[in-house]
Amino acid sequence: MTSTLWELGLKFWQIGSFSIGGGYAIIALIEDILVNQEHWLTMKEYTDIIAISQMTPGPLAINTSSFVGLKHAGILGAIVATFSCVVTGVVVALSGYNFFNTHRNSFVIMGVLRGLKAVATGLIGSAGAGILLLSLTGHNTLTSSINSFDAYAFGVMVVSMFLLRRYKLNSIFIMLLGACAGIAFY
Repeated sequence: MTSTLWELGLKFWQIGSFSIGGGYAIIALIEDILVNQEHWLTMKEYTDIIAISQMTPGPLAINTSSFVGLKHAGILGAIVATFSCVVTGVVVALSGYNFFNTHRNSFVIMGVLRGLKAVATGLIGSAGAGILLLSLTGHNTLTSSINSFDAYAFGVMVVSMFLLRRYKLNSIFIMLLGACAGIAFY
């Protein structure tokens, strides 16, 4: 049990150390560690966590750490994994506050922050594309066979986007409609 807790702590400390700025920017790292390296989650469980994280309060990395910790080592595992995921962000936020407050008028520092925003945007776009591919084909890479294209999922996505953009429906209502469509089609 102790080795499992250490392993959970180390892996989620690693995830938390690179997730400063939001879990969606490092969704590929979370997938690589939890699904590909450690095999703590199946791809289906991983995509379910992403979907559930959209409907529950809290960041993706924290929700994921709590779920995986609970699954593999009970309540103590959830506490260790969640704490390990959060600790680096807290330390960086506290120490970075004074630095950025002092240098907020620095051209160089503002340039660095603009560059980081651009990188985070690219990483989030990549994560979104992976989730879209996974939803529509069951695979998260472009090298996968297009023969597994899910027309029902594509239809639900198009209708959801239309309802959201055209009629400005509440996203929770659209998620409930999507859940009903999932029950009906699958």
